[in-house]
Amino acid sequence: MDDAIELMTEHDIEPVARLRMAAFFDGSGRTLDEDIAGLHGLLTNDDGLEVSLVARVDGELAGTVLLVRDELDAAHEVTPWLAGLVVGPAFRGRGIGAALVRAVEAHGCAQGVETLHLYTWEARRFYASLGWRSVERFEEDDGPMMLMSRRLPYNLPAR
Repeated sequence: MDDAIELMTEHDIEPVARLRMAAFFDGSGRTLDEDIAGLHGLLTNDDGLEVSLVARVDGELAGTVLLVRDELDAAHEVTPWLAGLVVGPAFRGRGIGAALVRAVEAHGCAQGVETLHLYTWEARRFYASLGWRSVERFEEDDGPMMLMSRRLPYNLPAR
């Protein structure tokens, strides 16, 4: 089996955007073209901090995660953000999500990031199991949301 986590390439942008649209933006008004444009911006950003990572299993796109300065419509004035973690349905339950989180944490640590932040509600237990702490519960778009954070650097688990 050939598994890898690597930087998103130009070839990945549309499949990543389709995966993200299905997971996050169905019925939101956000278009595929808007998400493609946002991902392309990450690909062309050369400051080293912002990044889009992809997980592949046997060469097939299995999941993705972002490290970004600004979260879309952020309700809090903190930065940077782990955002957009999604694993394709056929690949769930294999540890790919946790591996993507660890990879983006390691990238942030290498860039000198002290604390990462994220928003979630459904996945708060998943992130807590990876050492993220709940900071604040709040309401957004008529539903509950949790601001979570993770202090870096830390000892990365051996691979």
